[in-house]
Amino acid sequence: MMRRFFAAIAILWFIGFAWFTIALPRPYDGGISQAVIVPTGAAGRIEHGLEVLANGDAREMLVTGVDREVRPAEFAAQFGVSMELMQCCITLGYKAVDTRGNAAETAEWIEDRGITDLRLVTTDWHMRRARNELEHSIPAGVTIIGDAVESEPSLRILFLEYHKYIASRVANIWRE
Repeated sequence: MMRRFFAAIAILWFIGFAWFTIALPRPYDGGISQAVIVPTGAAGRIEHGLEVLANGDAREMLVTGVDREVRPAEFAAQFGVSMELMQCCITLGYKAVDTRGNAAETAEWIEDRGITDLRLVTTDWHMRRARNELEHSIPAGVTIIGDAVESEPSLRILFLEYHKYIASRVANIWRE
């Protein structure tokens, strides 16, 4: 009886992991949102968020999880952003240190601005967990559009992220 139980758990885990690795979220193709949210981390996220902003697909941007030592002028220089754009449209969020913190910081930021739809820009392998945390932190009725930055994650990254995603889902079930 126990062997069957553990075999069923192993099969479910394997199917879930296969789905997680094969069906990674994709970039969003078109549409405008009020804001773009970019958690710091893997390469390409901030650049893609800035592209969304430059294309007029969002009117403002939150970069959440920025190191406390990074100043707006340094950020602007590193990413080739004018100080005018920094002042009008880009907020650097310094409160978050992890994905759950990114979601909490984002929830506070969008509430302060009355934002009802946002575009989440993060790496394809991180999108599911980031979105899950965000959905459990923001007010009901806020629309989230996922806009994944494509990458070539290693099996190690996928393995770790799959387990973090499962833990996030379970934790959010317990919080409800």
